[in-house]
Amino acid sequence: MLRRALIVIALTVPAALPAQSPAIGGSRDDVMLAFENFALIFGSRLTAAFDSIPAARYDYRPTPSQQTIGYIAQHLENANYSLCERLGDLKHSRTAKDSLPDTVKARWPKDTLVARLRASLRFCDTAMERVGQLESVARTSTLLAFETDLAEHYSQLAVYMRLLGMVPPSALPPKRRTAIELPATALSPYVGVYQLARGVQFEITMREGALFITPSSGGTVRLWPASSNDYFVKEADAEITFTRDATGTVTGFVLHQYGRDRPARKIR
Repeated sequence: MLRRALIVIALTVPAALPAQSPAIGGSRDDVMLAFENFALIFGSRLTAAFDSIPAARYDYRPTPSQQTIGYIAQHLENANYSLCERLGDLKHSRTAKDSLPDTVKARWPKDTLVARLRASLRFCDTAMERVGQLESVARTSTLLAFETDLAEHYSQLAVYMRLLGMVPPSALPPKRRTAIELPATALSPYVGVYQLARGVQFEITMREGALFITPSSGGTVRLWPASSNDYFVKEADAEITFTRDATGTVTGFVLHQYGRDRPARKIR
């Protein structure tokens, strides 16, 4: 389990490459990237958990005094925007729906609640990417509050899932997937360096007819082809779909992990 956890961390948001030049808008430091890393992990686990819970159980709560699953979803959306707005000048444009009572929003359809939660997490992704060097005590406290909130509510939701006879996302084994054989000529266009966010890069190499991916924090793993454009790793629930432009040139990939999709562009 420890090795799997380390690989999951490596495949989400690794530390910056030591030799890279400062990013536009300010350089990134390892502490800030670590905050992004854990926010991505817990945010992804939360969306995967909400996705897997049937819509008919969104009114479930273990006791009358506890929050329902729907209530937790809308609370997280609001808390994400409130906390991540404190990280900089990025603001969420609120509508009349945002002002409705929490008890009303808690009864929205599952698809609505999950879509809005995903949007709030994307907002936080952008807000954190805009932070350069982490030098403010107030900003650090906000980041701790944000990530503690994600972790606490994931723990809460995991307990609810266990009581419902379900297995939380973090306890699921990697999906069984079958690799196909592809010639080296089909793999070579994917070799290169990809940028997921400022200061967050992956290098894809090929040796002995196979592709390997190395996050800038280290920890090389093999990419196994499921199709000509789709690849997976055996050590974690992580998949990659390569993207191409109209001419067929590889332009990047999308990292699929814990129900979230993170695009990366090919930079060389």
